[in-house]
Amino acid sequence: MASHPHYLAHRPNQPPETEFEDEAIEDLNIPTRILSTDANLEEYRRETRTGVILQTHSRIVDGKEKEVQYKLVTFTEGDPENPKNWPKWKKWWCTSLISLVCFTVAFCSAVITADIEGVAKEFHVSNEVVFLTITLFVAGFGIGPMFFAPLSEMYGRRVIYVSTLLVGLLFIIPGAVAKNIGTLLVARAIDGIGFSAPMTIVGGTLADLWKNEERGVPMAAFSAAPFMGPAMGPLIGGFIADHKGWRWLYWIQLILAGFIYVLMIITVPETYAPTILLKRARRLRKETGDQTYVTEQEISRRPIMEELQIFILRPFQLLFVELIVLLISIYMSVLYGLLYMFFVAYPIVYQEGKHYSSSITGLMFIPIAIGVVLSAACSPIVNNHYKKLCIKHHGAPPPEARLIPMMLSCWLIPVGLFIFAWTSYPRVHWIGPAIAGFPVGFGFIFLYNSANNYLVDSYQHQAASALAAKTCIRSFWGAGVVLFTVQMYHRLGYEWAGSLLAFISLACCAIPYLFYYKGASIRKLSKYAYSGSGVDAEATKNFGH
Repeated sequence: MASHPHYLAHRPNQPPETEFEDEAIEDLNIPTRILSTDANLEEYRRETRTGVILQTHSRIVDGKEKEVQYKLVTFTEGDPENPKNWPKWKKWWCTSLISLVCFTVAFCSAVITADIEGVAKEFHVSNEVVFLTITLFVAGFGIGPMFFAPLSEMYGRRVIYVSTLLVGLLFIIPGAVAKNIGTLLVARAIDGIGFSAPMTIVGGTLADLWKNEERGVPMAAFSAAPFMGPAMGPLIGGFIADHKGWRWLYWIQLILAGFIYVLMIITVPETYAPTILLKRARRLRKETGDQTYVTEQEISRRPIMEELQIFILRPFQLLFVELIVLLISIYMSVLYGLLYMFFVAYPIVYQEGKHYSSSITGLMFIPIAIGVVLSAACSPIVNNHYKKLCIKHHGAPPPEARLIPMMLSCWLIPVGLFIFAWTSYPRVHWIGPAIAGFPVGFGFIFLYNSANNYLVDSYQHQAASALAAKTCIRSFWGAGVVLFTVQMYHRLGYEWAGSLLAFISLACCAIPYLFYYKGASIRKLSKYAYSGSGVDAEATKNFGH
């Protein structure tokens, strides 16, 4: 093979002539959790002219330590196989389809709420037992991340999407034809775990496709999906339940999920750069016979026990040791719980209080959907503001810059909840509780998007674990609230039950302000957070002054 000039890499992994302090480091698409601490991450961060980086690595050969020179396979400059170089239309197609998958999953979690009583009557169980069909499904969202996120770093995104969604798709069928409540509950539990993959790894997929400064709008598109699904589920499910019965609430899931699944298989390729480069390295070894073409995944893996500790224990370490992760997770759990409480509260207010049908009650979710759509439509404004901050801070604004939308929109949630609470009297016009959904839906996107971006920017190398911790606690709380919402409304009354939720969300409004002013100091005292260095440290110091 002809000789080529190569970029010569040395450890530590940052070459002396390259300064990375000015760049926002994006690690969601780098397998930092499975690579050793001295791994050369430049393979995944840089495009090179020749497509390889020469690297000397110590290996044990015949019982002796020997220096071996490897060729780390990289993307070439402007490489069309690099997802970040794909045409915009292709990136947006993948982003839109993955967001549609998330919409479908969220839709499946909520659509069955349109006819809880139908299931209870057919199987002769209480409504509380039937609510477990929601609880078990949403609890699966908390279990999945602990397995699917690590597997996606090992084997790539596509194989996880395809395999887990197929499991979720197939187990819709036992729910649709169930002859007893046990079958229905088991099917829903497996569905929840199978369908959790999109919610788990979509953030990494977006990081695969988009550069850091471009991430705002795509993230907003994804953020809208988990909230649009629950808003549209009761709306569509109400009409299906009134005319077709509860079993068709499952058949509609199968039809929608099956259609999206086929589109995923046909049109969405692998986006995970390490997996793409690993396949390229194997191809080059086969084509050239040169066994020195490798990737860091092949020569710098952590010991298996260390990987398991990072994957399983690290999210909980971050959750209980890191104040930022804990409070952001609590806030997101409160919001997620409110969303699923609405599925129970709306039927109480409208069906029980005003004696409306399921289909008419479903229409009351429209303002939430409108709020979500308008909020997502405003995301370019937020993204443009963040780009200005990037320019102001030389490309490295502190993570607290992500909190500005959260600080402004956090007040919308308690406003909407107070309106919902004190217009929920049976004698009050229906438009009161319905219109309350608009500020809630509008606020959800800004809060969710800001929280995700803040965690990613604050815990760059630990971002995947931080997001897994947030998803886990959020999902289990969202699953649990469904079980006590009815009792809470009946014992406290419509008005005070709603007010309790409003006061909780009002108290949470202090969280973004706390981190905006004190976040940099908290991160500097943290073992895991990125506290800033170089330009970023100066930006953090001067931010807000």
